[in-house]
Amino acid sequence: MTYVIAQPCVDIKDRACVDECPVDCIYEGGRMLYIHPDECVDCGACEPVCPVEAIFYEDDVPEQWKDYYKANVEFFEDLGSPGGASKLGVVDKDHPIVLAVPPQGEGH
Repeated sequence: MTYVIAQPCVDIKDRACVDECPVDCIYEGGRMLYIHPDECVDCGACEPVCPVEAIFYEDDVPEQWKDYYKANVEFFEDLGSPGGASKLGVVDKDHPIVLAVPPQGEGH
């Protein structure tokens, strides 16, 4: 089981969750943050600090955002397990589910 970042994060990328994560498993894509399912230790530290309530335990993702589990998993298919987001920096890509979301957030 893992935590999942869903649609409210698209175009927001607040990063409070990144600062809170003890295992550095939250990676930054072009439009959204992603939790690495194999590196996440299910501690839950990220969930309460998310200002847009975009982070959910895998079994608790609201129905309208269920596909974001797949987006978080598939984002890492070609990256593998880098062993820490801070080493990698911003990854200049996003999952197709995220790319399909119209621009949202304060700047849009």
